[in-house]
Amino acid sequence: MLGTLLFWIGLAVSLGIGFVYFRDLGDVSQMVLKVKRENMIRFIRHEGRFVAVGLAGATVMAAAHIGAGAGPSFAFWIAAALTAFLYGFPWIWVHLGLRNQMNSAKYYSIEEARKHINPADSVMVIDKNGVARAHSDHQLLRPHLAGNDEGLDGENVVMTYCAMANLGVGYTPEIEGQKLDLQVLAQHGNNLILRDNATGEPIQHIYGWREADGANGPAMKPWPTYRMSFRGFQKAFPDGTVFLNKPSSNPLLRLLDLVTDAVFSMGIAQQHRDERPVMDNMTREDPRLPNKTYVWGINIGADAVCYTEDFIVEQGGVVNAVIGERKVVIARDPIYESVGAYYNDSDAPVTSIDFFGNSDQGVLRRVETLKAGLFWHVWAEFYPNTDIDRVVKSAAGAIT
Repeated sequence: MLGTLLFWIGLAVSLGIGFVYFRDLGDVSQMVLKVKRENMIRFIRHEGRFVAVGLAGATVMAAAHIGAGAGPSFAFWIAAALTAFLYGFPWIWVHLGLRNQMNSAKYYSIEEARKHINPADSVMVIDKNGVARAHSDHQLLRPHLAGNDEGLDGENVVMTYCAMANLGVGYTPEIEGQKLDLQVLAQHGNNLILRDNATGEPIQHIYGWREADGANGPAMKPWPTYRMSFRGFQKAFPDGTVFLNKPSSNPLLRLLDLVTDAVFSMGIAQQHRDERPVMDNMTREDPRLPNKTYVWGINIGADAVCYTEDFIVEQGGVVNAVIGERKVVIARDPIYESVGAYYNDSDAPVTSIDFFGNSDQGVLRRVETLKAGLFWHVWAEFYPNTDIDRVVKSAAGAIT
């Protein structure tokens, strides 16, 4: 009697927690299951504890069945198979399939990169003192994080990437001087959720702050990140380096990577093609723009504004605005095929500016919070009070 009770309790615990694990962190599960963000955050924080309890339940079930003959054999074998899948798939997917390269990314010369990246492909770029690194969407599709001990001209900067949002952001992976151990865990609102393994806290990719700290707490320092064509990168930074995610030398990991890349590629192609999100875990809709419009979003303080490339071009390639009480100029450079945002600390509007920030008002520095070319529906999800295409229309600074 006791053995039978332990068998069914163990079965219920192992399958119950296993289902939640698969639902919340299985990633592809969100194509068919609606996942609440609070549930996902809870599991991210306590993944190890949940998995330990679930596997303990499976062990009790197995001990009761094998050791005491409790429970029907068909129930045991079905439960064992389901347990292996429900725990095995998320763990392999998250911890092996999406293993990041935060500290081990390799950067190659432009000459080598030409063999793997089309000249017209968009790349996400970070630079310091003329030292530049480029990251193509395809090469970052699986690892999501790229950085190494060499750093960007000695600066500890990691490129973080969310394919569902079409968003790359360079961050200094530190908060208040404490280094973070970042790991890719899940996505919600079509935006990546990372975990700082040092504290166990989730970090929403687009925000950069730990969940427990909140919006008003400390956050990772964003690094000016912008998009441009690969051919534009070659013109601007002929000595720049390019991230390449070359196949693993381990045959098993190589096979896993091929499968993971194929799944990602199909899903992301659909994400760019279809109006509805592939994983529709959004909490709101904003019809002001079509969902998959690419926008360039800027948030300064509590103020947020986004721009479409078409609008910038219609304004002659240069837009002056005030965002978060800071004067900003947004410009598209046709030579380097890039949209950039720059702080304008002068007393006059900018009428001309090049890719490097050289303007009629002096050399301007880039806005570090620019989110370049992400999907509108993702920007609107996380910045619901955003303006669109704001400009300064008068010398007095009236904003529309």
